[in-house]
Amino acid sequence: MNKPVLECRGLSRVYGDGDRLVTVLRDVNLCLEAGEKIAVIGASGSGKSTLLNLLGGLDNPTSGQVLMAGRDLARLSERELCRLRNKRLGFVYQFHHLLPEFDARENVAMPLLIAGSKRAEAWRRAADMLDRVGMSHRLEHRPGQLSGGERQRVAIARALVGSPDCVLMDEPTGNLDPHSAAQVLQLIDELGQDSAAFVVVTHDPGIARQMNRTLELRDGRLV
Repeated sequence: MNKPVLECRGLSRVYGDGDRLVTVLRDVNLCLEAGEKIAVIGASGSGKSTLLNLLGGLDNPTSGQVLMAGRDLARLSERELCRLRNKRLGFVYQFHHLLPEFDARENVAMPLLIAGSKRAEAWRRAADMLDRVGMSHRLEHRPGQLSGGERQRVAIARALVGSPDCVLMDEPTGNLDPHSAAQVLQLIDELGQDSAAFVVVTHDPGIARQMNRTLELRDGRLV
C-alpha cells in the first residue's frame, strides 16, 4: 500500500504565552492521497492559512505531526526540509509573490535552478509549463506587465514546474476577476487529472465543488 502524499496527525497550534494563549488548531487529522483534491473552507481567522503553513513545513506545530511521503517534518534538518519542499511541494498564494525583476520564464525556472537543474533544462521546462497554462506568449514579460490572472497563472506554473506530489493553494482566486478566476479553476481541474494532489484553501464555493472533498475548519477542528 502506498504511503499518503501528505498526512497530519493530532495537529495543534497555539500562539502567545502566559495568560494570553490562542489555540488556532486543535487535534487536526488529515490524509491526502495521490491525485486527490481537497478544499478547506472556514470563516476568516479560523486557521486555514495556519494549517497550510504547517502542512508545508513553514511553521512548527505545538503538538502533533506532519508527514510528507512518510517523513516527519519535525525530525528533518532545515536543509533536508528545504530539499523536501523543493522536490515534493508546490505553493500558490493569494498574492502571487513573483519576483518583480525577473520575467515569467525566469520566475518559473527558479525552483528548478535552486534544485540544481542546468540553466538550459530549467528554461525549457519553464517554457513548457507556461505553455500549458496558456502563457507561452508572455515568457519575457515581467510581473508588472501582466494582468492579475496572468500573474496567478505564472505562479501556478512555478508551483507545478518541479512535478510536485502535492500543491498547497491559499485563496488562489481571491484577488481575481470572475473570468480570471474561472481560468484558474479550469487549470486546477485539468492538472488534478495528473497524479499531483491539491489542498486548496478557499472562500469560493465554485472551487470547493470542483474538489473531491470539502473540509471545514470550525473552532480549530476539521469537520
